[in-house]
Amino acid sequence: MALITEAAPVEPSFDVDKLSYEIFSILEAKFLFGYDDPKLFVEGSALASATPAGKLNPGKKCAGKVRILSIDAGGPTDGLLAAKSLAFLEDSLRRSSGVQDACIADFFDIAAGSGSGGVLAALLFTKGEDGRGRPLFSAAEALKFLAENHRQISRPKIVRRLFRRPKVSVDRVLRKVFSEETLKDTLKPLLIPCYDLSSGGAFVFSRADALETDGFDFKMREVCLATSADPTAVGAVEMKSIDGQTKIAAVDGGIAMSNPTAAAITHVLNNKQEFPYANGVEDLMVVSLGNGDSSPGLYGSGMMTPAPRDLVRIAGEGVSDMVDQSVSMAFGQSWSSNYVRIQGNGFGNRKSPVQKGSNSSSTKLQLEAAEEMLKQKNVESLLFRGKKIGEKTNKEKLNWFAGELVKENERRKTSSYPTVVLKQATPRSSSATISSCSSN
Repeated sequence: MALITEAAPVEPSFDVDKLSYEIFSILEAKFLFGYDDPKLFVEGSALASATPAGKLNPGKKCAGKVRILSIDAGGPTDGLLAAKSLAFLEDSLRRSSGVQDACIADFFDIAAGSGSGGVLAALLFTKGEDGRGRPLFSAAEALKFLAENHRQISRPKIVRRLFRRPKVSVDRVLRKVFSEETLKDTLKPLLIPCYDLSSGGAFVFSRADALETDGFDFKMREVCLATSADPTAVGAVEMKSIDGQTKIAAVDGGIAMSNPTAAAITHVLNNKQEFPYANGVEDLMVVSLGNGDSSPGLYGSGMMTPAPRDLVRIAGEGVSDMVDQSVSMAFGQSWSSNYVRIQGNGFGNRKSPVQKGSNSSSTKLQLEAAEEMLKQKNVESLLFRGKKIGEKTNKEKLNWFAGELVKENERRKTSSYPTVVLKQATPRSSSATISSCSSN
């Protein structure tokens, strides 16, 4: 059997998306060559300089694991499966921790969301107005918000996605929720992608970038519009940064990155300023929330000749599954303990919501389908062998992961090494300061 030897990195000789190339290059390197290789450490980082050749930093084992939440774009359930998963997870966290007002943001260090998943992430990680460092919405409130506004805003007889048309009514809803809050006003690091038509590539709204300069700080209500704008219905959402220097023409984040898990992992592994001891996948705890795979007949008659909107969704689901497979491979032997994927297997024998006339009946069907998907057996990705049906249901998997998140919270209380060192911004300023955050 031939030995695998490490070769010098080769730059792509063809025009590929830079972000995608970097994501999968890092994941491939981690999977093939292992996390103990000091050459994989980021050059110039504090961890690399403090690590002798062939030895890990002594504080690494004490620092704990970085907790990542990733939420897919809408899918057949328009984000309702992910929203229900989050509501169930938050309830489990409250039971496991004994803290009755515990929220999702208390137990994750970074969140990434695309499309309606980006809207959910924004609701759960943007600071509330009470000044207590609590989020705008609980997971249960976010589920209610998503369901109510799906009925109100979605257009009949269209495969719906949240906030399909940036009408005044949609802007009014978002303005009421987010007011003038921007990316700087989030509790934890946040990544929300869109596709920028003006540059012809993915653009990721990032709290870390916003704290560095106002040129990458955007209003949260506009970020939500951008990541959920359907190009087949409304075209691009033109927007600019707080200082007016950065302008983009944004469309659906699901086109750019339907499953943002790999982007979130890459961000953590390369952001040594905020995640100093995260050096490989063994230092991460990741939950990735899908929104259901389409069942046969979802698009009505003519699956052999789907409409343009159907093609966008089909492509998005395919890319989402590919990311799941790649991330599962990158975790290697720790995939079952450090990485959890929650996904539903379509609508089964249900009629498609597209075939229903009223928005209310459509939403009811999607909520019921999402609940059924949570009761399904969890689907697990296997190394080079596709997928298999696991022994636990999605609910059981989420309940187990809640217990692991609570254990991680407790572990940090006795650690002298900060797992996360979050950037903190001075109000409405482009400068940023660093403060230790060892327990959250």
